[in-house]
Amino acid sequence: QVQLVESGGGLVQAGGSLRLSCAASGRTFSSYRMGWFRQAPGKEREFVAVISRSGGVTHYADSVKGRFTISRDNAKNTVYLQMNSLKPEDTAVYYCGATQYTGTTMGTYEYAYWGQGTQVTVSS
Repeated sequence: QVQLVESGGGLVQAGGSLRLSCAASGRTFSSYRMGWFRQAPGKEREFVAVISRSGGVTHYADSVKGRFTISRDNAKNTVYLQMNSLKPEDTAVYYCGATQYTGTTMGTYEYAYWGQGTQVTVSS
């Protein structure tokens, strides 16, 4: 069993920044690829970013590339999402997920564990 808890969401103005955190339970954090997904009302949960177990490989959705940065600190069992140049279309509930798959890991079906989500609202 893995428990994930997101934090750091909030209300920001367009062009602003937020840093999301996802804290994981247990001692096996480094055995999981960690991903960030987001879901807006009435829309399907979509991939945002993923980071490999060692942190050496990252992938981003085209919509956030160049603006968002995913990172992890395995000693702290925490993954981060630094979000810069935020746009109103970034408004969504952001979820942290853990997967033991390797590869691109961009699909929600690949993730066995999810956090409760944290709301990010970007005003224009």
